[in-house]
Amino acid sequence: MVTTVESRKTISFASRYQPIGDINTRSFLSPVRRFVRQCLVLFMLLMACSTANAQELTSTVDRNELAINETFTLTLRYSGSQRGGQPDFDLLEQDFEVLSRQQSNQYRVINGHAESFVEWTVILAPLKEGRLFVPSLHLHGQISDAIPITVNKAGQAPTGDSRKAFLEIELDKEKLHVQEQLLVKVRLYTTVGLHDIATDPLQIAGAHIEKVNEQRFERRIDGVGHAVYELTYAVFPESSGELQIPALNYVAVTGRRDPFSLFNRNAQRIRLRSEPKTVQVEPKPDSYSGSNWLPAASLGLVQSWSKDPDEFKVGEPITRIITLRAEGLRAAQLPPLPKLNIEGLKTYPDQPQQEDQPGMNGITGSRIETTAIVATKPGSYQLPPMTITWWDTKTGRQRATQLPAFRFNVTGAAAAKPTASGTPGASDTPTPSTSKVEPGFWQKIAIAAIALHLVWALLFFRRYQKAKVRTRSRESKVKPAKLADIELEKAVSSEPEVLHNALIQWANIHWPHTRGQTLYQIEESLELPVLGKIRESLNKAMFGVNPRPMNQAHVHALVQELIRSSREIQGTSSKKRLKNGQLPKLFDT
Repeated sequence: MVTTVESRKTISFASRYQPIGDINTRSFLSPVRRFVRQCLVLFMLLMACSTANAQELTSTVDRNELAINETFTLTLRYSGSQRGGQPDFDLLEQDFEVLSRQQSNQYRVINGHAESFVEWTVILAPLKEGRLFVPSLHLHGQISDAIPITVNKAGQAPTGDSRKAFLEIELDKEKLHVQEQLLVKVRLYTTVGLHDIATDPLQIAGAHIEKVNEQRFERRIDGVGHAVYELTYAVFPESSGELQIPALNYVAVTGRRDPFSLFNRNAQRIRLRSEPKTVQVEPKPDSYSGSNWLPAASLGLVQSWSKDPDEFKVGEPITRIITLRAEGLRAAQLPPLPKLNIEGLKTYPDQPQQEDQPGMNGITGSRIETTAIVATKPGSYQLPPMTITWWDTKTGRQRATQLPAFRFNVTGAAAAKPTASGTPGASDTPTPSTSKVEPGFWQKIAIAAIALHLVWALLFFRRYQKAKVRTRSRESKVKPAKLADIELEKAVSSEPEVLHNALIQWANIHWPHTRGQTLYQIEESLELPVLGKIRESLNKAMFGVNPRPMNQAHVHALVQELIRSSREIQGTSSKKRLKNGQLPKLFDT
């Protein structure tokens, strides 16, 4: 094609400088013109023959021996007259991972010899160790040669400038017990700019894994500064034996990202591979005598109360909160705490809360158990001690953490017990006999008239008294209810404990059958969802691991909704009674 263009330029060049109207000169240049044409035709034939003879598909690599965590470059070149198409690069994926692939079309002339070709540059990473082969590839009837590749084991951390980026895996212990926490730290070191980093998630068969930390920092190795990207995983093996930490693969792009370049030809995709690790997992020691296997770095028990334990009173609930926290254990591994069973105390346990808090030292699991306690009679009580046996992973021995016994006094009167009313027995004392006196006729009439007046007077007095009592009872019912609503709204701006007590008093006034119940029991008895929302906000503010101030605006809106719901429930219940024909009586009998 270029030859044709050059030939056209040559022909144009001769006609441009041809003298116009000079017949002798024209006849002189005719043999020259024929000679030039013949030379051009001969040159084109030679080029076509050389091109046909040079049609081939060749493949080369930049190195034939490398480590499993390194990459190499495959260059595939096609020289031929046919255009379009490409080799089947999927054949490479049997033993290699294709990290990147670029295609370029080139044409050049060297010492008068012109050539054109298509070239593919492929970055490959081996998938296994041993002797591998880059397979033969096909294109337009041409076949490339297979190339042997020797893949060795991964070497140690590089020294000097041998590698500009590498991976490192560090374990915090060489052996451990089953269900014990193992910290696996994966570090990426680099002295060049990396972006578009893709990582393999750590997956280990027979183990529970959680990522607990991620950080970036700088570290100097042999006087050379390296940027470090570190991931920390907490691994909990579920069975004894050998625990295999597999090799991890990181793929990244080196060089600075050019936002104005479409292909970023200066960037290079690399793959980094870490070394696999093996850890010995031992079973639970035979000397361990605890009922639950708890391998932890530390374990603690903390007790708290919703109010001062010295103010225990009969019938008033008080909440006991016990927090079991262990470093190096998940919350799911912590056992439930023993229940209280003491005569004279009623207990109402709440749903336990579990929380896992990740950090640089792994996972710290917490189990929070909340129990409402109500005393039914006064006296002195003692809560028994609570002991948790666990295995200290730092010292390698069994330990026990104990919550000491707790003694308190309860004041107030015992709840009255209903007694069966007995019928008085007949008296054995003899009754004296009296003589019967028969009154006269007028005496009987006078006695009847007086008795009738007394009956009417007594009936009128009873009606008057009962009407007065009903009026007072209605006023007493209305006024305390309204006052309870007002006091409840005022308590929103106070401390959470004040609002908690105000809710119980408010419920006791509106629904007397709730007296002596905890807020959780009142919620279940009345079936008010909004009351549950308020209780959850109070629990987070009073008993949370990290207590936060209560959102008073949100809680005030919930309290107003609670008051409206209670009025609707009371109004609905009264309407149902009227609908069912249950009219209020005019006079009580």
